[in-house]
Amino acid sequence: MMRAAVLKEPGRFEIEERPIPKPGRGEILIRIARVGICGTDLHIFNGHYAAESLPMVPGHEFTGTVAALGAGVDGPEVGTKAVVDMNIGCGRCYWCRRNEILNCPGMQQMGITVDGAFADYMTVPARLVIPAPEHVPFEVLALTEPLSCVVRAARKAQVTFGQSALVIGAGPIGNLHVQLLRTIGVAPIIVTDLSPDRVRMALDCGADIGVSDPGQLRQAVMEATDGRGADLVIESVGNPALYAAALRLVRRGGHLAAFGLTGPDETLALPILDTILQENSVKGSVAGMGQDMHDALTLLVHGRLKTEPFTRASFALDDIQAAFDTLGDRPGDLKTQIVMSE
Repeated sequence: MMRAAVLKEPGRFEIEERPIPKPGRGEILIRIARVGICGTDLHIFNGHYAAESLPMVPGHEFTGTVAALGAGVDGPEVGTKAVVDMNIGCGRCYWCRRNEILNCPGMQQMGITVDGAFADYMTVPARLVIPAPEHVPFEVLALTEPLSCVVRAARKAQVTFGQSALVIGAGPIGNLHVQLLRTIGVAPIIVTDLSPDRVRMALDCGADIGVSDPGQLRQAVMEATDGRGADLVIESVGNPALYAAALRLVRRGGHLAAFGLTGPDETLALPILDTILQENSVKGSVAGMGQDMHDALTLLVHGRLKTEPFTRASFALDDIQAAFDTLGDRPGDLKTQIVMSE
C-alpha cells in the first residue's frame, strides 16, 4: 500500500491509503521523491481552477526514481533518478507532432486533469520519463518542470542577448524568468513586484533594476531603455491591469509574453491600430513540454541557475495541509516542496 494526498474539495486534503499501482504496457512506475507546490496547485486548492477534477491527487512538479517497468519498456533501469513531462498528448495529432501538446484535443495533465504526484508512487507513460544524473539532488531536479515553462516562454518570444526585458512579478516563476534571461544574455533586466523582499531576491538572482513602487515603474523602464520601452515584457502575475500596463511599457516593435494565468472571463483591450503600425507582438505560453523539459534539465545539471532560494522550504506529506494553508504567509519561500522519499 501507499499514501496519497487527495484534495477532496477546495481547501481540504485527506491522506488516503491506496494500492501501489502496477505499470501497464508502455508505462513506468515512479517512486516519488520530491514534489514542488506550483501556483496552479494553489489555484486548484482555492477552488479557482480544475474544480471539475476533484477529488484528485494534485502535484506535477516532481522527481523520483524508476521503481518498475511495464511490458514493452526496456529502460531506464530500476533505481534511475528521473523527471517526468506532465503533459500527456495523443502523440499522433497535428499539435502533438509540433510539440504543441496543450492544444491536443485529448490532452491530459498529471495533477490537474488526472491524479498527480502527491503520492508515494505513480505510473506514467514511459515516453515522458527523462533520466537524470545521480549526482543532482532531488530538490533541484524537482525544479525541472517549472523551469521548462520559462524555457518555453523564452523560446516563443525568440529572446536573444542584448535585448532589454521587464519581468512583472518576482514570485517563483518571475524569479526563474529573471535567471534564464540573464543566462541568455538579456540586458538590462528590470523586475517589479509589490513585495520588496521578492524584488531583493530577484536582484540577488540576476536582475539589474528592481521596482516595488508601481508609481516609479514607467520612469525606471524608460530611463533604462533610452526612452523606448522594453524589448520584451513578461507578465507573470495574471492580472488584467498588469497586462494593460505591459502594453504601455513595451517598445514599438517589441514583444509581450503573456504568461500569468487570469480568470477565464478576463480580457485585455488591445489597441489594434497601434499594434499593427508599431509591429508589436503578443504570444501566450504557460507550460513546458518535450524539448523544453530536456533543456531545463540540462541547465539545472550544469548549475546555470541559483536554486537555493527554491529549495529551503519543505514539508512531509502528512503536513501537506499546513504547507498549503501557510503558503501565502511565507513570501520568502520562493518554492515549497513536499518530501516523499529520500
